[in-house]
Amino acid sequence: ERERPVLVVVDASPSLYFGTRTRLKSVAAGQLAAAVAWAAVRRGDRIGAFMFTSDDNRELRPAGGRRGAMRVIQGLVEWLNPDKARQGHKPLSVSLERVRHAVRPGSLVLIISDFFNLDEQCHRHLSRLRQHNDVIGCQVMDPAEEFLPAGRFPISDGENSAMLDTHEEQSRRQFDQMSSEHGEVPRRMFQRHKCGWMVLKTSDDPVEVLGRELRLLVGRGV
Repeated sequence: ERERPVLVVVDASPSLYFGTRTRLKSVAAGQLAAAVAWAAVRRGDRIGAFMFTSDDNRELRPAGGRRGAMRVIQGLVEWLNPDKARQGHKPLSVSLERVRHAVRPGSLVLIISDFFNLDEQCHRHLSRLRQHNDVIGCQVMDPAEEFLPAGRFPISDGENSAMLDTHEEQSRRQFDQMSSEHGEVPRRMFQRHKCGWMVLKTSDDPVEVLGRELRLLVGRGV
C-alpha cells in the first residue's frame, strides 16, 4: 500500500530523561522516531507524529515527502528538549485515547515509550486502536534498569533524597522483581492485542534495531 499514514507516538515523560549508556532514553526515542520518518518517506508513505508529556501533547498530521519527515524531526527536536522537561505523571491511556480518535484507519502506529506510565485502561484503547490499524510498541530501556550494580548510591526524585544500598539482599530482590515486571507487563499487553513489540536499549543503534525488528514483524504479518 502506497502513501500509507505512519504515526510515531513519542513519550516525553520525565522518566525518559535518564541514561547510563551512550545516550538518554529520550535521545534514543527521538533517533528511532527519526529513522521511522525517513523509512516511511523511502516507502512513499506519509509520516506524522503524536508527542506527549505529563501535561501536554502535540499532533503533527501525516504528510508525505522530505518535507513531512523534516517537520516530524523538527518537532522531535523541540519536544524532546531536556530544558523543557515537565514534571508530573499522566497515565498512558490518556494519550492513547487521543491517538485513537486522531489516527486515520489503515495507519501504522508506532508507540515509543519506557511504559512506566502504563495503566489498565490501556487495554481498552489498544484493543480499539488495533481494530483498524497496525500497532507496534517499542519499549526504550537503559541497561541500569535491568541490572542493578552493587554499591551505595544517592537517589532523588527532585524533592526527596535517600541512600540506596544495593548490597542489601532485600533491595536487590525488590529491584529484580520490579525490573522483571517492567519488561514483561507491557510486552504481554501489546501481544495480547496482537500488536508488534520491540525493545530499544540506550546502548543500541536505533537504526539497526529498527531494520532488524521491522523485518521480523513484517514476516509475522504485522
